[in-house]
Amino acid sequence: MRRKKWVNVEWKSAPDIKKRVLHLKKSLNLEWVKTSSLYCFRSLNSSSRAYARIWGLSKIWQLALKQKPAYIIEVLSEKFDNLSEREKDRILLHEIAHIPKNFSGSLLPHIRRRGKRNFHDRVEELFAHYQRSTVLERPFKNR
Repeated sequence: MRRKKWVNVEWKSAPDIKKRVLHLKKSLNLEWVKTSSLYCFRSLNSSSRAYARIWGLSKIWQLALKQKPAYIIEVLSEKFDNLSEREKDRILLHEIAHIPKNFSGSLLPHIRRRGKRNFHDRVEELFAHYQRSTVLERPFKNR
C-alpha cells in the first residue's frame, strides 16, 4: 500500500463567503457579529473531514499583538463548494453560532445541554428563522 502524498494546504481570501456571511447577518439581525473583524478564507488540499471551521483570536494573542478580537471562517473547498446554497448557509450559520455575543475572540463549544443553551438547537433555530425570512423576501413570480 502506498503512502498518501502530502500536499501543502493553500489559503485564499474568499470574498464570496464574506458576502454570504454579510447577507446572513443582515437577514437574521445578528448585531453582535462585527463583520469588520470577521475574515473569510477558502482552503485547498486540506485532509480534514470538516466542511468549514472558525478560528478565533484568543485573548493572549490579542494582548501580545495589541489587536482587537477577530474571527476567521475557513471553508474547505473540496467539500464546501459542492454543496447546495441551502447547505452552505446552514454550515456558515453553524460557524457564526460559535461566536459569543460579547465578540471576545473566544469560541462557543458544542456543549450538549438541554434547554435554550443547547448549541445545535441554537443553530437549527437560526437556520429556521433564516429560511422563514428568505421566503418573505422572495418576490412572487408572474403567473
